Amino acid sequence: MPPDARILIVDEHEDTLYALESALAPLGHLLASATSGDEALKQVLRGRVGLLLLDVRLPGISGLEVVRYLRRLEQTQHIPVVLLTGFGPDQELAATAFRLGVADLVPKPVDPWTLRTKVRYLYDAHQSRLALQQEIRELRALVKSDPAHLDSAPGDPHGEPDGPDARVPGQRDPQPDRT
Repeated sequence: MPPDARILIVDEHEDTLYALESALAPLGHLLASATSGDEALKQVLRGRVGLLLLDVRLPGISGLEVVRYLRRLEQTQHIPVVLLTGFGPDQELAATAFRLGVADLVPKPVDPWTLRTKVRYLYDAHQSRLALQQEIRELRALVKSDPAHLDSAPGDPHGEPDGPDARVPGQRDPQPDRT
C-alpha cells in the first residue's frame, strides 16, 4: 500500500461523516468517505485504502457483510477495520466482529482523541507491515536473480569474517596471562 493510502470513513449519515472526518483530519492522512456498504466495497476494491472506519448499520450491505467480503480476498484481507456501532454493548456483535478480524469495535458517539489514537496506531502498523512485505519481496527477487550476493560467511549476516584474523584495525592481540 503506498504512503498515500486513504482512510475510508463509511456511514450513512452526512453529519456523522463530517464529525469523523473532522476528528481524523489532524492525523494528516488522506480521507475518503462513503455512505453505503456497496460504495465502500467499490472504493476498497479500487485500491489505496489503508484503513476502513465502518458503521455496522448501512443501507444495502451491512458493515459486517462488507468485512466478510473483504476478508475473503487476498488483496483486502489485512486492511484494518474499525467498526462503529450505536447499539451499545452487544456481545454477539462483538464476537462476530472479532471473529471476522475486525481490529476494534467503537461505540457511538465517538471520542475524537480516542479514535485518532486507535486509527493512528492501526494505520501506521498496517503501513509498516506492508513495507516489510515489500522489502521481503524485493530481497527474494534479488536472491533469485543473483545468488552471488549470498557470499557472506555462514552465520554472519553482515558478510564480515569471523575468524582469528577478523580483528578491528588497531586492535592488539590479548596479552597472555603471566601469573
